[in-house]
Amino acid sequence: MAVTAGGASNDVPPNIAAFLDTPTPDRWLDAATSRLPDLLLDHANCELKAASTAMGFLYRYPERTALAQRMSHLAREELRHFEQVRGIMAELDIPFRRLGASRYAGALRDEVRDREPYKLLDMLLVGALIEARSCERFARIAPRLPETLGRFYSGLLASEARHFEHYVAFAHRECGLGRDDVERRLTALKAVEAVLITDPDPEFRFHSGPPADQTPADSSNRQS
Repeated sequence: MAVTAGGASNDVPPNIAAFLDTPTPDRWLDAATSRLPDLLLDHANCELKAASTAMGFLYRYPERTALAQRMSHLAREELRHFEQVRGIMAELDIPFRRLGASRYAGALRDEVRDREPYKLLDMLLVGALIEARSCERFARIAPRLPETLGRFYSGLLASEARHFEHYVAFAHRECGLGRDDVERRLTALKAVEAVLITDPDPEFRFHSGPPADQTPADSSNRQS
């Protein structure tokens, strides 16, 4: 993705904007720019969890050749991004520690049904939503960051902007369900996801809603 002087980036890619019904609230963006160590720490954890998720598909569905090959590639890519974020953290003297699941990830995971093929369908659609939201936030946050960091996030956006489409395509191809069934389930999960990124959140995380301890009046000057 092209980056202009000062780290400014283009708008959210049209395919991602069209997929997500609800944009990230400005209050989350305001918090993110004042909490860069927290942002980077959770982002590193997210990349590690994304690699683990991709590996999970490999272990659960190794007989699905196309899915297994794509997830193998995705796991390696997410691990490279984990290494890159860790490198930035080291340069900024930000220590790494493992974080548990956020409200966002936990609530979406709770929506996954137990029986096949609905389990596979839900896992793929949840993966699509998380990937799309990640890229939307890369695009929205990049212009607000210091130039070097803004360039990094713009580069991640360029690398990951199609990931969600792969997840959606597999949802249609691998589950043996009709298009209407897939789209109905996606609509339902989008509604859950929209609440999670707009309702106040007790924790600031990469995929959280606006921090509950941050009011609109102080959002522009809160410090970590």
